Amino acid sequence: MKKLVMSLLLVALGVVSVGCVIPAYSADPARRVQQLIFTSENLRLILDEWERIWFLDQPDHCTPYRTHGGLI
Repeated sequence: MKKLVMSLLLVALGVVSVGCVIPAYSADPARRVQQLIFTSENLRLILDEWERIWFLDQPDHCTPYRTHGGLI
């Protein structure tokens, strides 16, 4: 039993330390830079999507100011 646990632990450590079998980005430097820029732009826009999903980008109707068609 001890050998089985130790071998499973060794296999798990080996799998974790190897990395991805399929690379996430291209090997071509120009293409890889373009892919990384696209990825970072997508991550930057996550906050805007989150606010849009939860309707946090809408005007607050509890303020004393009129937000649509009126004076501020």
